[in-house]
Amino acid sequence: MIYSKITSVGGYLPSNILTNKDLERSLDTSDEWIVTMTGIKERHIIDPNETSSDMAYKATLDAIKTSKKDLKEIDLIIVATTTPDKIFPSTACALQNKLGIGECPAFDIQAVCSGFIYALSIADKFINTGSKKNVLVVGVDAMSKITDYSDRSNAILWGDGAGAVIVSASDKPGIISTHIHSDGKYESLLHVPRTKNLSGKDTIEMQGNQVFKIAVNTLDRIVDETLKANNLKKSDIDWLVPHQANIRILEATAKKLDMSMDRVIVTIDKHGNTSAASIPLALNDGIKSGKIKPGETILMEAFGGGFTWGSALIKY
Repeated sequence: MIYSKITSVGGYLPSNILTNKDLERSLDTSDEWIVTMTGIKERHIIDPNETSSDMAYKATLDAIKTSKKDLKEIDLIIVATTTPDKIFPSTACALQNKLGIGECPAFDIQAVCSGFIYALSIADKFINTGSKKNVLVVGVDAMSKITDYSDRSNAILWGDGAGAVIVSASDKPGIISTHIHSDGKYESLLHVPRTKNLSGKDTIEMQGNQVFKIAVNTLDRIVDETLKANNLKKSDIDWLVPHQANIRILEATAKKLDMSMDRVIVTIDKHGNTSAASIPLALNDGIKSGKIKPGETILMEAFGGGFTWGSALIKY
């Protein structure tokens, strides 16, 4: 059987940092309140002339730098993003052009904060069938471009960035299982409407309390589903690498797993919620910092607009 394995990770964060103190100057909020409610202290914000494909390109170069692969060995590009450079062509095609990789298929998928898990699931299937050998999977979002910075409930949450992984064919299990779901009846609770609001641009609208409650319950279920599908106990999980949406959601999932927060990769304090980029950025942080060791079992999970949700169980 052909297995798939994450063989390299990379990340990129814009240099411009927006702190809670910065937000205090324009919003009725405080650093203490933001940290208490969300766990966020700062977030990185894209330059006005920078695009999602620019960030994806830099994250990819970082992943290639630490890999044994050549760019020419990449035979599929999947980009998970909510903030494409253009309506079309895809951000994946723009990234492909910047990388100078000719003719391999490249496409975007849109599942908002669950996008990276969805993309990883697709990459896994391509490799399992023997169709592809080395898949570049990128989660990238410039959430600041769709954030209304006069809306206190939203402006404090979002950050920009990109995370990239190379998924390669392997004779040993790496991606053990993936599980993805959606339910469109919750669309209006977290969305970007296509009608212009008073600010003159399409920006995020969210019913935060309802989203929080559904997210916690849904992530509980995906944890149970993942453990049951693989006949595992909670103690078999070495690390939780979750979508970085809110520190209270991370703590709830860790509690579900009877896991100390010391075994949870937390980047929300310095990244904010970077949507599809948050899991690969957290994975990059966990591996590059030396916390996650080869052979350890990692559970990644996410919940996002749609609603979409999913998990991936991997052995690093």
